[in-house]
Amino acid sequence: MGRTIVVGDIHGCLDELILLFDTVGLLPDDKVVAVGDLVTKGPKNKEVLDLFMSDSRLSSVLGNHDLALLRFRQGEVTTLKSHQQQTYNELIGYERYFRYLDTLPFTIDLDSHLVVHAGLRPGVPLRQQAPEDLTALRTLGADRTSREGIP
Repeated sequence: MGRTIVVGDIHGCLDELILLFDTVGLLPDDKVVAVGDLVTKGPKNKEVLDLFMSDSRLSSVLGNHDLALLRFRQGEVTTLKSHQQQTYNELIGYERYFRYLDTLPFTIDLDSHLVVHAGLRPGVPLRQQAPEDLTALRTLGADRTSREGIP
């Protein structure tokens, strides 16, 4: 049984991800779990998605940027941040990338740890956590994305 390596937001930074794999000495029986935001901001969004789609050792939960692209694609969101719009434009015409992002779960249970992109609201059962809690929770209170309040 190999190691489980949990990786933070990749944001289209393939070269840095490969460097990380080299640094930790990624082995064939290791698995990598990303905490979402596979895309946006970095220069190699399609390449990161290609890697995750082709290597069974790699999995990811859905991040807020990934979710924003999906919601925009489905007509739920009317505007994207500039880096999200740039990534969206890059992925247009490549339906396989949107299909892949749409398969990502909000949580991955590693038995000893639960992987989510943002957080969990205390006292709320996992099944009742809102997608916004799992992908965008920064503080407790009415505005979950506020940087002010109880972290």
